[in-house]
Amino acid sequence: MNKEEIISFVNANPTCYLATVEGDAPHVRAVGMYKADERGILIQLSTTKGMYRELTGNPKVELCFNGDGKVVRISGTAEFIEDQGLKEEVVKARPFLKGLVDAQGHDVIKIFRVANAVATVWTMATNLEPRKFIKL
Repeated sequence: MNKEEIISFVNANPTCYLATVEGDAPHVRAVGMYKADERGILIQLSTTKGMYRELTGNPKVELCFNGDGKVVRISGTAEFIEDQGLKEEVVKARPFLKGLVDAQGHDVIKIFRVANAVATVWTMATNLEPRKFIKL
């Protein structure tokens, strides 16, 4: 897969597993990616969650997307984006956030992109081949 195919794949399979580290302990959870575009892979979170604390302490992340017999792993660094228009777009697209924003304001919402992203693709057919790294 090339960069464009990976972006298309993750947009088609937006639920992924996100790995963070706090101290010497890894943390993995399922998250719904907002979207992938020319800015990179964008993920929204709340400052009330442990994930925000973990990422501000150690911004290294890995995402794992799965679909159609493929697994795409993407590693990089969480880089927070301060863009009020993007926050408003995310809240509009995700109505479940409205109550939180109404109660606490848009500052409770944070969006990060995966900077310096590198992807690897796994399938059963390529299981024993050396990994290829695709810069996103």
